[in-house]
Amino acid sequence: MAELKFYCTIGVKAAVEALMPQIEQASGCRVAFAWGTAPMLVRRLQAGEAADLMVLNRAGLEAMTKEGRVVPGSQVKLAGSPVAIAVKAGAARPDISTPEALKQTLLNAASISYTDPAAGGASGVYFGKLLEKLGIAREVNAKNTFPPAGGFSATLLLDGRAELAIQQTPELLHVPGIEILGPLPGDLNMVTVFVGGVATGCADPAAATRALAFLSSPEAAAVFRAKGLDPDAP
Repeated sequence: MAELKFYCTIGVKAAVEALMPQIEQASGCRVAFAWGTAPMLVRRLQAGEAADLMVLNRAGLEAMTKEGRVVPGSQVKLAGSPVAIAVKAGAARPDISTPEALKQTLLNAASISYTDPAAGGASGVYFGKLLEKLGIAREVNAKNTFPPAGGFSATLLLDGRAELAIQQTPELLHVPGIEILGPLPGDLNMVTVFVGGVATGCADPAAATRALAFLSSPEAAAVFRAKGLDPDAP
């Protein structure tokens, strides 16, 4: 069986992993995944690695399209995800319902984890800037522990290194034993949209197109929703 090299952001990892048998059936190929944040994968592609199929955030896919690394017209929007906050299952659920409540909760927490903005992940870049906007960057960053590059901040809830974890909803839900408090409140929220495309130089563009068609199907949309993603995101 032929192989499709699928470069895929961890933002949709839980859903895509659950759909892997159907992706392989639809494409007629075995799928070999490369996982990472969208910026990490973009850098790998720019360094010369080759993919057949990619799912990145919208900015990453647009950048790859402009560089000629994506087949024009192959782009398919799959789903969107808000930035959210989680706690360990059974822990107290602090108030994040308003910007002021969120600010106080972040100041009161003994420890937090959000992804390193230097790694380029959308939630980490956004949250780092949000802390500056709220005027609490120094206090909160002093008690932050970044997860490993390309990893999940919610894993730090499980071993007590963090009381609060901030990341995109499906990335938080990928870790069992946690509870989502909710998205960032009101105008502070941000939704990242994930888009797929067929890579130029793909060995079997028809197979990659079939895989993307399945990922945008109603059957796949139900799984995206179950994993914390919104297929109807604009």
